[in-house]
Amino acid sequence: ALDPLSTSVFMGGAAVAWQLLSPDSWLKCSLLECCNMKDTLNLSVIKMDLERKVFGQHLAIQIILRALSANMHSKRPRKPLVMSFHGWTGTGKSFVSRIIAENLYQLNIPRRRFVHHFSTILHFPHLSHVHLYKEQLQNWIRGNISACPRSLFIFSEMDQMPHGLIDSIMPFLGYHEEIDGVYYGKAIFLFLNNAGGDKITEIALDYWRRLKRREDIPVKQLQALLSEEILGNRNSGFFHSQLIQKNLIDYFIPFLPLEYKHVRGCVREELRMQGHPENEDLITEIALAMTDYPSEERLYSSKGCKTVASRVTL
Repeated sequence: ALDPLSTSVFMGGAAVAWQLLSPDSWLKCSLLECCNMKDTLNLSVIKMDLERKVFGQHLAIQIILRALSANMHSKRPRKPLVMSFHGWTGTGKSFVSRIIAENLYQLNIPRRRFVHHFSTILHFPHLSHVHLYKEQLQNWIRGNISACPRSLFIFSEMDQMPHGLIDSIMPFLGYHEEIDGVYYGKAIFLFLNNAGGDKITEIALDYWRRLKRREDIPVKQLQALLSEEILGNRNSGFFHSQLIQKNLIDYFIPFLPLEYKHVRGCVREELRMQGHPENEDLITEIALAMTDYPSEERLYSSKGCKTVASRVTL
């Protein structure tokens, strides 16, 4: 017979073994790589993160929260959630995608393997290899969604994507119950694109010159203009793309150019992140130096908040 201590050790070991063998156990998901099939996105937390950390993007935040809420509240979405972020560099496209990823999967544990980031410059550098890239991309998406239906795919530098390449994933983004036994409806796709940034800035500047608030820019009108602009723009990965023509992109999300007050917010947040005390003179100096467009009005920062971190460090 086992003594009480041995019995406790045996029972404890059995409990740990059961947790590790169970497909969705908290212990396995904490220590090993596993896909938590339960939706993990806390919408109130991501709303707080976006509103506290992202500056000048009320339109983008509003659309993104609505899109994520609709997707998360559906037990079995009819298609993957597909969002395309557009705007000048430094306006927050990559930052927002990172906030979504951090809230969807806690990136300090191994579940981060279900967040997939494709850099056009790094992963698709050669135009002559487009056919190979198409096959690799299809296999990668199919394999990863088979492993975890709630996978997140982020494509950056879409404006440098070889034409036609992104259309290779079109079958995975449509209204299909399953494809070859794989269900794609819980996946999320984010496309980050500088293309369309000039059009967004042009509209925002026109509103400002007519003494109208940027908050009053009609979202639906801006989204419609964006889809037309990107479809016919050779500097866009969506040039003549079937994804747009077949309405497979659910949301075209505009990221507005950042004004002086928004850059100030970025500088203030960066000081906090780097552990520095708030220095109003420094905040003003950096923000004034970065608002440089148009040359007459100097209303917007042409680089957004892209170089704030390095300026604060200096």
